[in-house]
Amino acid sequence: MKNLIERINLLKKQKKAIILAHSYQNVEIDKVADFVGDSLYLSQKAKETSAEIIVFAGVYFMAQTAKIISPEKKVLLPNLNAGCLMADMINHEQMKSFKKKYPNLPTVCYINSTAEVKAECDICCTSSNAVEIVKSLNAPKVLFVPDANLGKHVEAQLNNVEVITYQGCCPVHDNVTIQNILDTKSKHPNAKVLIHPECKPKVSQLGDYIGSTSGIINYVKNSSEKEFIIVTEKGVVDRLKRDFPQKEFILISEKMLCESMKLTSLEQILYALENEVNEITIDEKTRQLSAGCIERMLKVSQ
Repeated sequence: MKNLIERINLLKKQKKAIILAHSYQNVEIDKVADFVGDSLYLSQKAKETSAEIIVFAGVYFMAQTAKIISPEKKVLLPNLNAGCLMADMINHEQMKSFKKKYPNLPTVCYINSTAEVKAECDICCTSSNAVEIVKSLNAPKVLFVPDANLGKHVEAQLNNVEVITYQGCCPVHDNVTIQNILDTKSKHPNAKVLIHPECKPKVSQLGDYIGSTSGIINYVKNSSEKEFIIVTEKGVVDRLKRDFPQKEFILISEKMLCESMKLTSLEQILYALENEVNEITIDEKTRQLSAGCIERMLKVSQ
């Protein structure tokens, strides 16, 4: 592994490249990553740097987002099979049909969506700013795609706003049950329960904290508590155990594993960077429309 890391780091310098790693990636990817975090944070960091090549250790929609925000940079996805089951639940035609069914309503898309879907939406959101974004529209009804659980979580936080959701989800988070929480809590009664809002709302309600990947990590960082039940993808627990060894972390279930996120390896990163393959391209009209969707979000929430 040491040789791999050295070769990747040398190539980064030679090619003016940076590597972005999502928090759900295999933890060894962090050894070569310039930035680690959630998808929007990573894309924003890519834009801020002077790098000419971005290697995105994540999934397809994330690499697309980096390309949307930084069209002048070459964006590489080490494994083109790394997709997102939630993002794949709605395509361009399904998006148009959903809007046609509910005409003249503002449309919000979760960042976990393709460029083609973003291009059909008024504004984008993340799991951390979704409530703020929907509230900013000042509308009694909004459409929300593709994550029904996040959409209904937002609705529960706001008074007098109906969030009409597309029936998409993250299968990993959606499979968590109330019984999972109760069983784990019975074994660890003093642990704080930290839950991602991609879980079902009735599950999220059992959390001491509901928030994004970065929100969960920051909660742990700023908390004086020593024991936490983590209800999101295993990669977050791996990083928490590494970064806060004095605290205890219990993963809600060993099934909290996004297989697509685990496809990327150091070997694939080296190959992609060495050969500059698996480049992400987006037609300019789609890119401009989806960029507008993201930019409107950033004006509301920085």
